[in-house]
Amino acid sequence: MSLFDKIQATASFIKGKIKNQPDTGIILGSGLGGLIDMIEKETEIPYSEIPNFPLSTVQGHDGKLVFGKIGSRNVILMAGRFHYYEGYNMQEVTFPVRVMKALGVETLFVSNASGGTNPTFKIGDLMIINDHINLFPEHPLRGHNDERLGTRFPDMSAAYDKGLIALAKEIAAERNLEVREGVYTGLQGPTFETPSEYRWLYRNGGDAVGMSTVPEVIVARHGDMKVFAISVITDLGVTEVPVTITHQEVLEAANAAAPKMASLVATIIERM
Repeated sequence: MSLFDKIQATASFIKGKIKNQPDTGIILGSGLGGLIDMIEKETEIPYSEIPNFPLSTVQGHDGKLVFGKIGSRNVILMAGRFHYYEGYNMQEVTFPVRVMKALGVETLFVSNASGGTNPTFKIGDLMIINDHINLFPEHPLRGHNDERLGTRFPDMSAAYDKGLIALAKEIAAERNLEVREGVYTGLQGPTFETPSEYRWLYRNGGDAVGMSTVPEVIVARHGDMKVFAISVITDLGVTEVPVTITHQEVLEAANAAAPKMASLVATIIERM
């Protein structure tokens, strides 16, 4: 079965389970599940029940699609994403974004927990992503291009929607909420970066680093979706004395900052 046919089969299954067609998609990163509580829920579907869907294997990722409303918007929320380091190929990692597009989603919100490479950042900061650097070893668009999904050579000069970034900064200013803005570097993982890698990434233009987001954004733009992405800075690799990082500490830092991020994203969606 071709990728296009798999997408259509999965979308058809989901359409039979939901009442309203979503126009907004949300992908939640590690420890950022609090946004689920801001949705007026209608339906939840575990990944294990969805044809062609991978299964999330990472602590802090629930593994279900949640459908409902934020304000007047019909949304689909991924509670748990898929990562290249889990052993999935890029087509599998980004498959849910393809399905979102087939369901009618035109705007995608992506969140993640990331390490700060910018020495001015601190743990708990929210960073609006305005660009990215792709250092993954496999590209999600490698191979045959199906024109029904998008053009062969998508433009990435404005991958992150400037209008949504401006709206986010406006809302943050109204609330006296400090937000950073910067470039996200995507790496394969699953190791956290060495101190030298953190310094190298910053010197080469990255403000934060993580193991997700970039493939999903590339595929969203391939499908001509608008994108807004935000990172919670959960660790710092640029301190003078190297600090040991654990996944549990990342989850704890993400959970502490999650309510601010969730409220900001929910308000952006309501005002779009």
